Amino acid sequence: MTLNHIVFVVMDSCRYDSFMAARTPNIDRIGQTERRFSYASWTAPSHHVFAMGLMPHKSPRDVFASEVYKEEFMQWCDRTGHEQISFKEFLPDLSLPKMLRGLGYRTVAKVSMPVLNRNTLISRDFDDYKLMANHSDFAGMIREMEFPDGEPHYYFLNLGETHYPYMLDGSQLPRISGVHGALKAMDETPGMTLTQGFDTEQMQMLRLQQIKCVEYIDTQMGRLMAMTPPNTHFVVTSDHGELFGEDGYFGHGPIMHEKCFEVPYVEGRIA
Repeated sequence: MTLNHIVFVVMDSCRYDSFMAARTPNIDRIGQTERRFSYASWTAPSHHVFAMGLMPHKSPRDVFASEVYKEEFMQWCDRTGHEQISFKEFLPDLSLPKMLRGLGYRTVAKVSMPVLNRNTLISRDFDDYKLMANHSDFAGMIREMEFPDGEPHYYFLNLGETHYPYMLDGSQLPRISGVHGALKAMDETPGMTLTQGFDTEQMQMLRLQQIKCVEYIDTQMGRLMAMTPPNTHFVVTSDHGELFGEDGYFGHGPIMHEKCFEVPYVEGRIA
C-alpha cells in the first residue's frame, strides 16, 4: 500500500472573508474553499484540536456531535490512502501524529507561534518539531521540506504571516493597546483606551494587509506544490478568525464573535 504524503497548512488568524478576498490561484488548484468554524478562538486550544485529528467543523444541524466526530476521523482514510482507519486507531491518546507514526509516517511540525513551542503537549508525538526563529518564515519551512520515496511524510505547518502584525514592522503599525498578547512588549506600548475605540481607517489597512499576506502565502504554496509528488494530500485552513474593529473588537482570543470562529477550509490533491 502506497500512503500519501500529507501537508497540513494553518494560516494563523486568517479569517474567512480575508481569504476569499485574496487572489489564490495555487491554493485554488487543491479544491473548492469552504466556510467552516474553528473549535476555539485562539491559537493554542485550536491547535490541540488539530493534534487530535479534527478539522474546523461545518456547524451541521440535526445531528449528534458524536456522529460528526466519527465521520471526521474516518476521513483520514482518504487523506492517507489507508483503507482501515477508524476512531479506535486514535485511542487512547487521541493523537493524530501518533496514529500516523503507527502507519509508518515521519511526522514533522514547523510552527511560528511561541505558544506552540516544543515544550507544549502539542509537540509530543512528532518525530521533528521546530519553532521557527522568524515569525513569518513559510519560505524557510519549504526549504527544509523533502518528500522521499518509500517514506510518507506528514507536515504540519503553522504560518505566522497572516497573524498580527501581518508582516508589517513597527513603523507601519497603528498604536493599539491590548492586542491579544501579540505584542512582546504590550504593557510598555502606549495606545488607545477602550473609550477611544478603533480607528476605522487603520483597521481597514490591517485587514487589507492580511489579504496581502494570504496572497504571499499562495505564491509560496506554488513553490511547495512544484516539489511535491502527485500522491500529496493538502489541507489548508486557519486556526481561528480575526476582528478588525467590528463591534468594538480587535484581534482574537477571549472574543465570542462569528468572525473570530469563521475560517476558510480547502483540502485535496492538486488538480
